[in-house]
Amino acid sequence: MSTRAPEVLEIPLFPLGTILFPDGVLPLKLFEARYLDMAARCMRTESPFGVCLIQEGGEVGQPATPHALGTLANIVHWDMNQPGLLFLTTRGGARFRVLERRIEADRLQTARVELLPEPPVVPIPPALAGLPALARAIVEDAGEELFPPPHRFEDPTWVGYRLAEVLPIPNRARQRLLELDDTLSRLEIILQYLRQHRLLD
Repeated sequence: MSTRAPEVLEIPLFPLGTILFPDGVLPLKLFEARYLDMAARCMRTESPFGVCLIQEGGEVGQPATPHALGTLANIVHWDMNQPGLLFLTTRGGARFRVLERRIEADRLQTARVELLPEPPVVPIPPALAGLPALARAIVEDAGEELFPPPHRFEDPTWVGYRLAEVLPIPNRARQRLLELDDTLSRLEIILQYLRQHRLLD
């Protein structure tokens, strides 16, 4: 039985000081020419760009070194009510791993990436059963603007991503949760954190 080869894409990269999870919402304010041009191309071609947490460097100025694992960002809304300032709302797509990264003449980074498949949905074990209920309470309290449907509280991967988004943890720890391929391990780590900090009985 053959294993299907991973899908490979050529995409622009947007290194940021924050993390986008699959199905998550990330608002962005763009003003640098390289990113305004990037957004225009993505909207014209209806294609995504990649969001990666910065490993070294800053969001503005010289190209930053990003972590190798990030998330596709799809533009779902835009507004340009001030000249030279573009407001985007993006929605997280698939995770990806950077295979090769380049810096273009305008300092925009582009990369050849392979998409990472998510595991199939499995039942959430009884020991982790409190986490979907917590995710549901958070989503209902925050509203659909921050957590747009579909809501998949029966899917441990979706639940883990939503909780990882809101945990009060450093971004490097959040990046580790994004990088985990084992869905139930992600939930177990989140549960342990919540119990240690007395955020969940």
